[in-house]
Parts: sequence; C-alpha cells; structure tokens
Amino acid sequence: MGKFLALECAARRMNLILVSLPGSGLDNVASFIKKNFDVSVEFFETDLSLSGSCHMLISEIEERNLKINILINNAGQGSTSMFEERTAEFYEKQIMLNVMSTTVITRLLIKNLMRCKPSYILNVGSLASFFTLPEKQVYGGTKAYVYAFSKSLEREFGKKGVKVSVLCPGGINTNLALTVMNRNMPWLTRQSIMNPENVAKVAMCGLLCGQKVIIPGKINNIFLLMNTLVPSYLKNLIINRGMRANESGRNNQFIHQLNSTGY
Repeated sequence: MGKFLALECAARRMNLILVSLPGSGLDNVASFIKKNFDVSVEFFETDLSLSGSCHMLISEIEERNLKINILINNAGQGSTSMFEERTAEFYEKQIMLNVMSTTVITRLLIKNLMRCKPSYILNVGSLASFFTLPEKQVYGGTKAYVYAFSKSLEREFGKKGVKVSVLCPGGINTNLALTVMNRNMPWLTRQSIMNPENVAKVAMCGLLCGQKVIIPGKINNIFLLMNTLVPSYLKNLIINRGMRANESGRNNQFIHQLNSTGY
C-alpha cells in the first residue's frame, strides 16, 4: 500500500521522503521513482516498532532541513487470529507500530507541517475500526484509535491550515499471497476487495479535497451503512452464531466476509 501511495504522490509531482523496514527493497522503489518521475526522493530504512526509532528518524529529517507539507502514516501490522493464539510480544509490537509510531511521528512533525501550510495528514486506518469482530480484537482496537485520533486532530488543526484525513479501506490485494487467497472468498467479499493502486488514487483525491473520512469502494460504504442500520442484538446474534460455527469446524459466510484479509 505504501508503494502505491508513493507512486500516486510522485505522479502528482510531489517530492518524497520514504520510510520502510530495512531490507524491504526501498532503495529500488526510490530509484524507480527517480528514474520515471521528475521528483526528488529521500529514503530511510528503519523499524518504527522499536523504541526510539521515531525520534531518530525525525532527527535525521530535521538535520537535512527537509520541509514536509503532507504526512502519510501508513506503517502498520495486521492480524487475524484468536486472542490467545498470539504472544504478548506480538501485540506489543503491533500496538507500538499501529498506535505509538503514528502518534509520535505526527507529534514530532506537527511544527514542520505548521510551517509549510497548507498541509495535510493522512492516517491509514481500516474498516475494522467500525466493527467489533472476533479474531480482530487488537488490530481493530488499534485502528479504532487511529480513527479517533485523526478525528480529534482534525478538530484541533483543521482551522489552522493542517487538514487531517483518515483512510478506512476494506480488503486490499497488497501481495500475491493475499490476491490468490482473495480469489476464493465469497462473491460479495470479492466485490469489496480493491487493488492498492485504486485505493491510493481514492486516498489522495480525498485527502487533497479535504475529505475527513475516506472509505474506498461502493461496497465498503454499503457495509458501513448496514452496520449503522442493523440493530445491535441482531449483529451480535449473527457474530455469535458465526463463532460457534467456526469452533465446530463449519464455515460461516458472514464472518468470513467481515474478517476478509486486509480489514
């Protein structure tokens, strides 16, 4: 997703500062963008889930006197599993990356953004932030934080020239393994899954137009509308039935739908 957001920004003639894990091929992406788009590219390889990494990253950016008018917080870690199936260390890393890095980087760069107004912040959340789903308990919780954090920031900084948007996509074909798996999803799920390049276009258009909550795809917007219309007791009944079906080895299409990879 980060790669296609970078390509979408480059296509709009935006200079880039890219950040990714060491050994993720970021140097190749940077070289490709420099070769094919008339923009400058700076890149940093670091693990944002490690303590102190955000501070070190921003210190390097400030030392190079790089000016920023768009911040995209895309780094995150997903998961789909029962709570006891993951270690405490896994959840610590997930929360550190999804919640702490987003918060700390935004705080460290807010003065830079204020100096470069008009400026924008795009936080990548998830459609899972609107649902209480089994097997998405920690991931959904972190994305609910991203949603609330973004909405509050917009209230504080929107009138000061820093527009804040939160992107809440559903399923995305972010790699080959997911693409193959998504082909076996129920029909309705397949209609909701999007390719990352299309999500990136929707995200940047929404951000630059000042859209506060960006939900790509008509089907995903319908899912969200249905979630507000269906009574809570009925939603709980469907989810509980789905959990019992999963425990007994039976397939429940509704839970399979909501828990499709990428939420």
